[in-house]
Amino acid sequence: MEVIPAIDLLGGRCVRLYQGDFGQVTRYDHDPVDLALRYRDAGAERLHLVDLDGAKSGVPAHLDTIGRITRAAGLAVQVGGGIRNRATAESLLAAGAERVVVGSVAINQPAEVLGWVRKLGPERIVLAFDVRLTPGSGEPVAVTHGWRESSGRSLWDLMGDYLAAGAQHVLCTDVERDGTLDGPNTALYAECHRRYPAARLIASGGLASAADLPGLAATGVAAVVTGKALLDGRINLEELRRFSRAG
Repeated sequence: MEVIPAIDLLGGRCVRLYQGDFGQVTRYDHDPVDLALRYRDAGAERLHLVDLDGAKSGVPAHLDTIGRITRAAGLAVQVGGGIRNRATAESLLAAGAERVVVGSVAINQPAEVLGWVRKLGPERIVLAFDVRLTPGSGEPVAVTHGWRESSGRSLWDLMGDYLAAGAQHVLCTDVERDGTLDGPNTALYAECHRRYPAARLIASGGLASAADLPGLAATGVAAVVTGKALLDGRINLEELRRFSRAG
């Protein structure tokens, strides 16, 4: 299992949101390029970068930062935040991103995004499904609009449709866990892997410490994204380095 450090950018600064809420922002005094270099030196090979300004406006705001990180750190970067059309996806790839992370539009306009998968290649597209578990049944249902609205679409249906059409990478976030440090939803990821073992599944949300990593790896996920736990020192760089060697 690959551990992918996350850097969320807002106004050029490294931040983290609590459960996707722009009203609950924690700001960190790190230069994003310097932080990327620290993660690289600790053994990371990939970075998950979220353009929160782009998520608000639909226009990429950090193309220069993406280029600086890829040139300086040599990391493979996957970028998300406000990617609503293929032109935006192509501009991010041209800036140096290895993959683009596509969220709400993948839920609301599947025919459009399947066209991107065919045109750009399945290795360049990460489908991001943010889910909330339905009370009682536990059914994971995708949410949109800053996690405020239910799409009415089951995660299982979305994954099935896209994977059958050739998609490969799926980033799944349990929104109730995101930014909480309450631990990842390993049951959800184990069920994802059971249903769709061929998916290159990326877990996100709730990682609290390095002690969570072996349990996640046992679910069969290909990777996990972690932001707040690293920034707050709950996972230190030496632990990241040791786990990277173990993997």
